[in-house]
This record gives sequence, C-alpha cells and structure tokens, in this order.
Amino acid sequence: MGEFTPEFAGKMNFYLSAVDDILRHPTDAPSIGIVLCKNRDRLTVEYALRNTTTPISVAEFVTALPTALEDSLPTIAQMEAELAEISLTEDLIFTDALKVEKNSQEE
Repeated sequence: MGEFTPEFAGKMNFYLSAVDDILRHPTDAPSIGIVLCKNRDRLTVEYALRNTTTPISVAEFVTALPTALEDSLPTIAQMEAELAEISLTEDLIFTDALKVEKNSQEE
C-alpha cells in the first residue's frame, strides 16, 4: 500500500462499473468506492476525481488507534480475565444443570 496515484481513480471507476452492471440488484443503490492508501495529496485526489460521477472516496489507512480511543479500550489481560470468568460461570451453570437433571431422573 502506497501513496494515492490518479490511476487508482480510473481503476476504481472500472471496478464499480463492472460491479453495478453484473452484481447490483435493481433495487440496490449505486455502489460506492473507497480507496485506502498510505498517503494522499489532496490536490492530486481532487484532480483525479473532479470529473468522475461515480461516488469514490480516498482515505488514508491508519494502523494505530487515536490515543483517546486506545486508552478507553480494555487491555488484552483484562479481556482474557473477563473471558475466563464468563467461561467459569458457564461451566458452573452447566454443572448445576447436570445435577438437577440427574436428581430428577433418580426420583
């Protein structure tokens, strides 16, 4: 994945035309294209898409979350602990259900 080049707009327009012609159901809205790239020059993107009527967007691909969002998410250790707790609870519920079933069969 590299920097946006004008050729990407032409390729995306080609792919969207093919998808809309071959795959789109009559009740579907027209397809939209999203080009993900490592970097984009705003002026290059603007010129590449200026005369295109097909809805295409260009976005930079980011591999890291914003700090505020990352800080609000649980850590891997926290998730593992919660999953272990859920698993233990499910095991206890299953064991209790087996005991009830066994007791009802003995009666």
